[in-house]
Amino acid sequence: MIPNLLFAGRLNREYILPVDGTPILDRAGGSPLYAAGAAATWEKEIALLARVGEDYPRQWLENFKKYGINTEGVQIIPGPLDLRSFRAYDKERELSRSNPVRHFVQRKLTFPKALLGYRPLEKREKLNVERHPATPLVTEIPADYLQSKALHIAPLDFKSQGLLLTTFRATSVDIITLDPLPQYMNSGRLQDLRLFLDGLTAFMPSEEELRQLFWGETHDLWEMAEALGEFGCQNILIKRGKSGQLLYDAQAKKRWELPAYASRVADPTGAGDAFCGGFLAGLQQRGDPLRAAAQGNVSASLSMEGSGPFYPTEVLPGLAQARLDAMIGMIREI
Repeated sequence: MIPNLLFAGRLNREYILPVDGTPILDRAGGSPLYAAGAAATWEKEIALLARVGEDYPRQWLENFKKYGINTEGVQIIPGPLDLRSFRAYDKERELSRSNPVRHFVQRKLTFPKALLGYRPLEKREKLNVERHPATPLVTEIPADYLQSKALHIAPLDFKSQGLLLTTFRATSVDIITLDPLPQYMNSGRLQDLRLFLDGLTAFMPSEEELRQLFWGETHDLWEMAEALGEFGCQNILIKRGKSGQLLYDAQAKKRWELPAYASRVADPTGAGDAFCGGFLAGLQQRGDPLRAAAQGNVSASLSMEGSGPFYPTEVLPGLAQARLDAMIGMIREI
């Protein structure tokens, strides 16, 4: 299968304490899966590029196929692989990724044996220089995937993202978007990013990551976006959580502000990834970055109203399109 949309990154096994409700213990997750699940609202023929261990539930991979997601590019490597990811949200929806024992005790919940010995991924290794064994390898990419129409690279270590970019730039893939890893978004990497951004379709950092990258240089987000545009990136999209997104079209030199679509929040996990998935689907379909950003915005709003990577595909028929029509009318050019 030649995918319309390909999502590359690390899958994980989620353990989540939501603001309210029952704890989520061992569910399929990860940035590329949330992005692919959101994209499935708009597009078909989607594929994943990832690696898992022999202990990863095969039934999960079968379930992905029910949503039109091809898993030929999910390599199963020998032995077990620790893909655990813990998140806890307080009443203000602030996120904590560490010390799961404390969070379970505070909520008077039984601590799951599956989380014994858990340490946040960023504390287990130096992510900005080391490749995690779950990171996809360019040598394992199925031949059909190299002919994909559009690719999104989810957060990975700097070198691995660079290798994926180099590989796919040598193919016929027209659209490539990239979400950076927070650990390498610092001022020392600014010039190195020229290699990533030259010719990139869209760079999609969060506001916090972008401010970290330009620390000591400027406080103006538009100045930051313009500087990255000068490196050769066509579109800079800044994810701002509750404040929505900013889009800078470097070719047209235009700026737009998208407010967050007002919706209830049941579980914010993966909302930023859902935005990336909706954006890629929209850009592949129409080639219009502004409309694509609106689709990403709507995807994020749908994702947060429920829980899990595929919740956006389970909403009422027509809801996504109705929100998209409304969102287009709320966009403001700066």
